[in-house]
Parts: sequence; C-alpha cells; structure tokens
Amino acid sequence: MNLTERDKAHLWHPLTQHKLKPNHLPILRAKGSTLYDDQGKDYIDGIASWYTCMYGHCNEYITSKIKAQLDELDQVVFSGFTHQPAIELSEKLMAILPSNQNKLFFSDNGSTSVDVAIKMAFQYFFNKKEKRTRIIALEDAFHGDTFGAMSVSGLSVYNGPFESFLLTIDRIKVPTKDTSKTVFSNFKKLVATGEIAAFIYEPLVQGANSMRMYDADLLDELLAIAKEHNVIVIADEVMTGFGKTAKNFASEYMLHQPDIMCLSKSLTAGIAPMALTTCTQNIYEAFCDDNIAKGFFHGHTYSGNPLACTAAIAGIDLLVSDEIQTRILEISARHLTFQNHIKDHKNIYATRTLGVIFALDLKLKMDRYGSLRDTLFNYFMDQGVFLRPLGNTIYILPPFVITDKELDRIYEVIKNALELV
Repeated sequence: MNLTERDKAHLWHPLTQHKLKPNHLPILRAKGSTLYDDQGKDYIDGIASWYTCMYGHCNEYITSKIKAQLDELDQVVFSGFTHQPAIELSEKLMAILPSNQNKLFFSDNGSTSVDVAIKMAFQYFFNKKEKRTRIIALEDAFHGDTFGAMSVSGLSVYNGPFESFLLTIDRIKVPTKDTSKTVFSNFKKLVATGEIAAFIYEPLVQGANSMRMYDADLLDELLAIAKEHNVIVIADEVMTGFGKTAKNFASEYMLHQPDIMCLSKSLTAGIAPMALTTCTQNIYEAFCDDNIAKGFFHGHTYSGNPLACTAAIAGIDLLVSDEIQTRILEISARHLTFQNHIKDHKNIYATRTLGVIFALDLKLKMDRYGSLRDTLFNYFMDQGVFLRPLGNTIYILPPFVITDKELDRIYEVIKNALELV
C-alpha cells in the first residue's frame, strides 16, 4: 500500500470529516518555505504550517542546537528538577516579553496554556478568599480545544456538541469605532459586579475568526477598565506572538499590559510541542505561601522538555536578529503594496494586514468547511501554494524566511483565484 492508503487504515486527522475527505496528502520533507509530497510536487507553505515554522522548515541553526542538546539531556521531570535550557529560555524570554511579565509556567500546547491561565485567574482570587467565578471573553474568539479553552471560545463550529458542558462565560462584542461606546458600557457593567475574575482576548487579531483585526486603542480602553476593577487580563498570544504583527508580541501595541500571557505555536519554531503561560510577580505571589494547598497543582509530563526549550532558545535568537527583524518589515511592506493593488477588485469585500498577516474577504457566502472553500483550497494546491481559506477569507501568514519570488507566486495565485471566483 502507498502512504495514503496506509494513513487511512488507522489515522484520525483534526478538523476532518473522514466520510467526505478520506485521503490525506503525504508530505515527505520540508525545507525553508517549501513542502515536498510523495509524488515529487512541491508547495510554498503560505501559512507557515499553522503559524509555527516562522524561521522556515528544518532551519539548520535550530536543528543543530537540538542535535547537540540531544546528546546531553533529552527529558527530565520538571517537578523537583530544573535544567540549563529551561533557565536560559526564561532569561531570553524576559528580555523580549512585556516588562511586567516575570514568571513562566510550562505546558504542552496553545489550548493548555489557556487552561493554565484560566485556572491561575480563578485560583488567584480563591487564594485571596475572594469569590470571583466569571470570565469575560470576546464574541467569535478562538482559544483552543480543551474544555477551559473551548469555554472562552465563541466559534460554535468547533464547540457545538460540548456547549452544555462548558464554563459559563460573559461575552462582549469586539469593539469597533461605531460600537465602542456600547461595548465599553456593557463591559463596565460586567466588571462592576465584582464577580469577574478575568478578561481573555486575542490581542488585535482573532486568528480563527478569519483573521479579524481590531484597533489597539479600543482594546487598550477595555484593559484600562478591567484593571480599574482588579480584573486579571489574559492575552492569548498563541497565534500573534513572536513577531507576526511586526512587534515581538501584539500586546506591545497597547499601553496597558496583560497580567497573564499564553504562548505556543512559533514558540518552538514549529519543531516541538510546548507552551508557556507567563504572569506578573503579583499573580505568582498569590500562590507562594506556607500553606501547600495554595500552590498551583497543575502539571504536564513533558513540562519544560529540554529539547523543546532548546528549539525555543534558538528561535528567539533568530527572531531578535537583524536579518529576521528586517525581513518582517519587508514582508509587511509587500503585503501593504499587494493590498493596495487588489483591494478594489470587484470580487473582494474587504482586505486587512498587520505585520506578516494579510487577509481578504470574498464577496461570497461560503461555509467554513464547505465545497466552495474546498474548491479554493484545491486550486491553490494545484498551483503549488499551500493556503487554508477560512470560509470566504483567504489569508497569508508566511515564514519570515520566505523569498520575494515565493511571495510573488502566492500573490499571483491569489489574484488568479479572484478571477475564477
């Protein structure tokens, strides 16, 4: 049997209705911005494999560091032990995180980083003997697939069968200039109850919500209101973190900084599963007590894995390099030029861009995972470009190392797709 047939025998893929889509394309190798399949065809990875491989696939600087670490320490329990890669990672992160962040807690992926943040927020007030049992989240947010993360998410396409099992969440609309007065008013009423433990948000870009973008000054106002009422603010930077918005973290666009941050995806440059939930010293101190029960009893077997930490260290080295910082600005500028070139196309409803993220909405009604969306996806793949439309939204989030020629090819294929639509 070939790889496709062997795959069908036992594997269950994410976000897939296998009755309708039984076949999955085998990818044999990847390098830079390119994926290579088992038939000898190559594809430009226009979304950095779900926003993870931002420094390119199989980056030799990163893989060389991991190979060296593999001969020293592969895995050790992180409860009761520590190690050099975890310590070095913490130091490198503190140099680029918002200045109020001071502690790091390891877990396995973006969803678990959110679950950790939610538990931190609830237990923070529990330890202080304050009863705060509610969380505010934005409408149509996406924070992950574990139960806490699902609870604060608002996209029912993912959560429908589980909604009766989830935490009760207060939701507000994403503020716009037209709706901000009403949104702020509703938000103030919620936080004034004294029952809100936390406000969680994706800063500036709601990734799974078709790369919806909103203004930093409006979010900053929400953060100011929350802080006035001692509500913990949680920035989910799983998607936006590590340079994608042209700053190391999207939170840097706001004056008011988060109390807790969730990090994953490109944290380890797409090489290993790992997540971090970071927090202020004030949050941490609510758990530091002679009473053992006030400790944060949450743990993952692979917390602080040395190989994953090493990948993260190498990724940060690249992120802060002049070469990558320059390339981020170049890609941002090219996206703006492309946006200006196509924004008035008759088949486009709207366009938006921030950093290396570009998105356009088609003047079509399309199901998120429907046949028209699949037609677009298949067209892009036939043209040698890997893009995953979110319903009628086509977006680009390429590796920082993508070449101008590769980026031109993505733009060209999208322009051609607009004519086919």
